[in-house]
Amino acid sequence: MTDIIVERKGEIAWIRLNRPDRMNAYDAEMARMLIGAVEDAADAGVIVLTGTGRAFCAGGYLANLSNPDPEALRKMFYGSLKVYEAVRTSPRPVIAAVNGAAAGGGNELVVACDMAIAAEPASFGQTGVKVGSAPVLGGTNFLAMSIGEKRAKEVAFLCRRYSAPEALKMGLINAVVPIEQLEDEVTRWADELLRMSPRYLEIAKISSNVWWNQCRDNYLSGLGMLVQAIGSKDMIEGASAFMEKRRPQFEGRVPAPDKS
Repeated sequence: MTDIIVERKGEIAWIRLNRPDRMNAYDAEMARMLIGAVEDAADAGVIVLTGTGRAFCAGGYLANLSNPDPEALRKMFYGSLKVYEAVRTSPRPVIAAVNGAAAGGGNELVVACDMAIAAEPASFGQTGVKVGSAPVLGGTNFLAMSIGEKRAKEVAFLCRRYSAPEALKMGLINAVVPIEQLEDEVTRWADELLRMSPRYLEIAKISSNVWWNQCRDNYLSGLGMLVQAIGSKDMIEGASAFMEKRRPQFEGRVPAPDKS
């Protein structure tokens, strides 16, 4: 199986995450492949990121967070930042064609893209604090630039799931279409971009990174804290509860008194 599929359709480079068995979550090697695909597509006019199967992307993948490998996790955390920065620094507009669930780091990947068009069945949301992590690469910082601080904290703190129409209303995405129309709609947006000056599109894109760049120190600070928390009781409990489909009992939480 090829983890990343790249298809050129005229001047549009379609980059497809192809691990439907794990909701297109990327491991360190797949992240390197994705970065390479985005960088190699700099000669295209527009880049499109999408997924295979029922998901867009579930972010970084590790088989068992309840027994974490510190070195693998460190590589995953910093590899995710490199993926998002490849999208932000590409000279070409990058459109997220959100075909299904964008969860955790996959939601942050949508945040990192220049534009996002979703199919009606798509859903969005963070998972971090529910499973023993935190969305420090966009979800706790840059997302507020798109949807406002209070709404961004709602997304990051509560780990709710949002439908495509809800994501459109809050400003996370640009458009929603029936799933069978997703490719055609993305192509229409891309064709419109292709009528613009590539030189000045690049200037407009890189200039628009002012807020992303302002947040970069915060990304690195957040990553440092996540690395120091690898193997913490809350990480292990959150991951274990997620796999066991039960409510986690995080460290420091005082159980409610028994009223029976």
